[in-house]
Amino acid sequence: MADQRVVNLAKLLVNYSLKIKKGDYLCVEASDIAQPLVKEVYREAIKQGAYVDTFIAIPGLSEIFLKEASDEQLVYKSPLQRFKSDNYDALLTIWGGYNEKAFSNVDPKLIQKRRAALRDLSIKFSNRMADGSLRWCGTQFPTHASAQEASMSLEEYEDFVYGAGLLNLEDPVEEWMKISKKQQKICDFLNTKKSLHIISKDTDLKLSTAGRTWINCDGRENFPDGEVFTCPVEDSVEGHIQFSFPGIYAGKEIEDIYLEFHQGKVVKAAAAKGEDLLLALLDTDEGSRVLGEIAIGTNYGIQKFTKNMLFDEKIGGTVHAALGDAPKESGGKNESGIHWDMLCNMKNGGKIYAEDELIYENGEFLLTFQK
Repeated sequence: MADQRVVNLAKLLVNYSLKIKKGDYLCVEASDIAQPLVKEVYREAIKQGAYVDTFIAIPGLSEIFLKEASDEQLVYKSPLQRFKSDNYDALLTIWGGYNEKAFSNVDPKLIQKRRAALRDLSIKFSNRMADGSLRWCGTQFPTHASAQEASMSLEEYEDFVYGAGLLNLEDPVEEWMKISKKQQKICDFLNTKKSLHIISKDTDLKLSTAGRTWINCDGRENFPDGEVFTCPVEDSVEGHIQFSFPGIYAGKEIEDIYLEFHQGKVVKAAAAKGEDLLLALLDTDEGSRVLGEIAIGTNYGIQKFTKNMLFDEKIGGTVHAALGDAPKESGGKNESGIHWDMLCNMKNGGKIYAEDELIYENGEFLLTFQK
């Protein structure tokens, strides 16, 4: 018998996050280890009258490809990849595999080259999400590998994952609708402002948000969720930022990332560990040195850093910034083959000013709309 929390998650993903209806063409992609959730999602989507394709990954194939592929193979885009970008009404990505360190010994330049080759498909994906022709959601299935990364037992990690999604409650959808209303008040306020100034340890970053829209992340595109984000005006970012937690890319950790921006682009970058990958990613394409997103984590039910950005970027009391592709629904224009989030702790003296008004301090909004 399936874990009731898995059943609840499947129903929420199908009916709340993706809003699957009769006649929709849905793609579900996951590792074979996520079978319990795949089956329940498949069951619920079929009940709703959708047409469902599943793409189930076998562990080790991606590692083999990156290590063994020729240059021609690395830049090849298969008809299947193009079909996935062009044809589905909804796509669900379920993360969680057997080994979070599978790419540890892969040359960073190979990862960069593959990401650059898929750039046009990534941009098309982003554009379809922005115009509403594609509904996408990403979620996590608890696995031993993910639990080990988080320094938890599997049972502890399951409780963490399902607790972050409020899946133990009688009506998780109702609770997420309440969160949505609360976060929308934050977005409505920030949409009246044209600039941000973010200050934290070794961080002093200024940027313009004029003409951009703040987006309420309430479980529609990520689940669990809990953030508000926008895209900075591309040439406006000035200053420097020190990220408090390791940046994770393709299972690799990059520690103590420091970036300096001038006229919107990274002009200096350093890291205590993994600097070669950091520099390779910055040179992915023309847009990879531009800040594509700035966001504030609002899920105070998530307090532990687990080396999984689905959860980490939502931690209440943090800010995260993403290099690369800008989510188009917020009005961003930057395009890139990467979208890479990195996390900054704001709980110890961090401040955010909006047009010189202090609105956030020590990890909390100061505004009355939060009451």
